[in-house]
Amino acid sequence: MNTIQIELWLYGPLARYAGEQSQGSYAQLNLELQAGTTMRDLLEQLGLPPEERGITFINGKLAALPGLDADLDISLQDGDRIGISHNKSMWPFQYRFGASQTKEVQETFRERPDRGIHHAYTKLDE
Repeated sequence: MNTIQIELWLYGPLARYAGEQSQGSYAQLNLELQAGTTMRDLLEQLGLPPEERGITFINGKLAALPGLDADLDISLQDGDRIGISHNKSMWPFQYRFGASQTKEVQETFRERPDRGIHHAYTKLDE
């Protein structure tokens, strides 16, 4: 059976899914997985519910956002580095339009009527 090695970082409350390897606010795991494992498989193996997952990066590329699970069918590769934040985590504004993206995220954005730009600002009641 062929296996791959990945480096996984879980941030915020998601660190608890690393069990004893949790450092409280984050966890770093080096995992050995079967070749052909997808992101969906990894999340299931961790027991991490999709609704808790926020921003996900694979090898520094934006792969998923809350409500935009474009990465679930991505097959992980040997040496991949994955970072997953909790859905309540903030993402620095300066990265929103400049982050590298996986082809899956790019395709999903192209298919959306809003092209992935979805901001709404309202004036606070005085």
